[in-house]
Amino acid sequence: MVKTLIKKLDFGWRLLATAISFTCFGIGGVLLWLLVFPLLAIWPGNRTEKACRAQYTVHLSFYVFIGLMHRLGVMTYEVIGLEKLNRPGQLIVANHPTLVDVVFLLSRIKQANCIVKASLWHNPAMRGPILNAGYISNADSETMINYCATWLQNGGAMLIFPEGTRSVPGQPYRFQRGAAAIALQAGSIITPVTLTCMPSTLTKTQAWYQIPRRRFHLRMIVGDDVELQTFRELQPRSIAVRRLTQYLQDYFTQQRERHERDGN
Repeated sequence: MVKTLIKKLDFGWRLLATAISFTCFGIGGVLLWLLVFPLLAIWPGNRTEKACRAQYTVHLSFYVFIGLMHRLGVMTYEVIGLEKLNRPGQLIVANHPTLVDVVFLLSRIKQANCIVKASLWHNPAMRGPILNAGYISNADSETMINYCATWLQNGGAMLIFPEGTRSVPGQPYRFQRGAAAIALQAGSIITPVTLTCMPSTLTKTQAWYQIPRRRFHLRMIVGDDVELQTFRELQPRSIAVRRLTQYLQDYFTQQRERHERDGN
């Protein structure tokens, strides 16, 4: 009886805490758009410098948000290999198991560009960060690839989810070719980051209020850089892109199978 009551109270608190967290996220995004980013925009500097300042601001705000969720008891987290990130010209490729993984990644990467869905440009909570940080729309694939490659060649970092959307639990990965095309065109460092979320929550088919029975644990493992030379030697480029995409898909599939086998 007492255990049942404690579980219900815990569930109720986490539901309330989740609502508080996402409310703060929305309000914070609007405040950044209206108050912070306008100040950053008038600060001297060229377009790239202003975008980098805005990206660092997003990093700090997401760091605070993740800290809030952790302190409220919504989530716990673990990071392995963080020292492999935050390098110039680095393309970070990650799987996408939950809604908050992009926030978590950017909270650990001090400065990075990323690709966002065109629909998010109309989201009040996201519009400010997207516009000011120079994030790249996926509306036109050719323009997207060229812009990303140029950003990497100029020493910027990029974060890409090759699936293009959140993973569907129990379904095989289906990677798009954009990440591979960008990496090969830019000749950049490409670093895989494996994310796991247990219990599964905030997937593509779950609403924010469909919380798990206990706090979810987000685990981030930064892998070793992918050796691109073998793929760059392949001709034509379309074959190289296809082979690299398959390599990345196989890598993340193996990582997921290892996680499921080990039960971690």
